[in-house]
Amino acid sequence: MYDLIIENARLYPMAGDARPAAARSMAVRDGRIEAFDVRGPARDVVDAGGRLLLPGFVDCHTHALYVGDRMREHLMRLEGATYADIAKSGGGILATVEAVRAASEAELVAATLPRLAALAGEGVTTVEIKSGYGLTLHDELKMLRAIAALGLQSPLDICATFLGAHAVPRGVERQAFVAEIVDEMLPAVAANGLAEAVDVFVEGIGFDLHDLRAIFEKARSLGLERRAHCEQLSNIGGTRLAARLGARSCDHLEHADDAAIDAMAAAGTVAVLLPAAFYFLRETRRPPVAALRARGVAMAVASDLNPGSAPVPSLLTAMHMAAILFALKPEEILLGVTLHAARALGRETSIGSLAPGKHANFALWDLPAPEYLFYQLGGLRPDAVYIEGRPL
Repeated sequence: MYDLIIENARLYPMAGDARPAAARSMAVRDGRIEAFDVRGPARDVVDAGGRLLLPGFVDCHTHALYVGDRMREHLMRLEGATYADIAKSGGGILATVEAVRAASEAELVAATLPRLAALAGEGVTTVEIKSGYGLTLHDELKMLRAIAALGLQSPLDICATFLGAHAVPRGVERQAFVAEIVDEMLPAVAANGLAEAVDVFVEGIGFDLHDLRAIFEKARSLGLERRAHCEQLSNIGGTRLAARLGARSCDHLEHADDAAIDAMAAAGTVAVLLPAAFYFLRETRRPPVAALRARGVAMAVASDLNPGSAPVPSLLTAMHMAAILFALKPEEILLGVTLHAARALGRETSIGSLAPGKHANFALWDLPAPEYLFYQLGGLRPDAVYIEGRPL
């Protein structure tokens, strides 16, 4: 007895390429995909009526947990201020830090749930959420507990990442803060099982290569996956070192050079591209997509949802921007929000494609082809979204 059979569907498994499958039906049992093109009794049978059946999308890079807004900074950018200018003037990440520190765990959860609902409404079934707006042990743990609470209150599959190295708090020396991250924060995060991975903002206005190495080595000793924000605003070698130290992904990459790309290719590190931030910050230097493609580096696409540089709770918008602004090919975009995004999170064995044994996370779309998702900008919604075989 199957729990669910979806029949008469156009399946696009995204299991290595974006081609349609020959199969026209999919069976689910105990929250996992059981088989394709099978017959048998089922508790529920859904006639897809020829609609597309796609894996649930994976938004593998967000800062979705926050309160407040940074609209004033957006207006400053419209007047010509840069990301670095705003940060140096006391705005940027530290402005959101103040708001998050003042908020309760419950307030953080309540503010974030509508953003997750917006993503789910576009076929997203897995969302990575980073901490990084607390910057003290107390407030980073508060954020991570709120992320855990979201996993209970939202139907979405939530992946938590500890981003204590997001910015240096006011009145604290960077080296002392890095020592606190390594000696206090990371052990507490690991001991409480509050995150799957650690992330570091490697940048001239953030953390340097010595900091990256110290944090990554400690994270590895604690069994945490590693990811890094790299080469967004300048090139200080973060991508090259992060890849060599086992980073699952390096994200942004506008200023990545050939050495960085070679290191990613050698390590199997995923390049996570964030076109909404590129657009919102009005950047002009694009990530080296052609070089990443030539060296066989897997590319993912994510929303980067955050209050400062990408207040965009829409993975479909990021997909459209990836096509228009970064010239990604249709297959690259589709794999970039499914299989490759799952790889960036270290979850490719359980999500990101339609295959027997994987979680039955998928959506039905009444569209002529998957490419329609980044042809039309706005107004697209799946007819149904399933997580572990259950409809939202």
